[in-house]
Amino acid sequence: MRIGRFSFLGLLLMLGFLLLLLLQWRLWIGPGSLSDLERLKKNIAAQAADNQKLEERNRVLRAEVEDLKSGTSAIEERARLDLGLVRDDETFYLIPPTNKTNTVPGGTP
Repeated sequence: MRIGRFSFLGLLLMLGFLLLLLLQWRLWIGPGSLSDLERLKKNIAAQAADNQKLEERNRVLRAEVEDLKSGTSAIEERARLDLGLVRDDETFYLIPPTNKTNTVPGGTP
């Protein structure tokens, strides 16, 4: 059977070749291609690393909250560091940092 210049088998072969090209295009270039897959794998790995860091930070914060809920020592420590708490029976000494550039009294640096 001939249809114009092409036979039926030639037309079927041409359609198969076009289908193969279309599938290859989707595999290498189109949406859902191998390059998209690699990009998504890299994004997933980066997100997993970020999630791990955030989980560690959350664990530390949970421990701090539990410590603050359970006793007064953590609250006192926080008040000492952040607010400069000094008890009535304590003496506070402020020691200024040493100035290493001017070692000779009255001299110039």
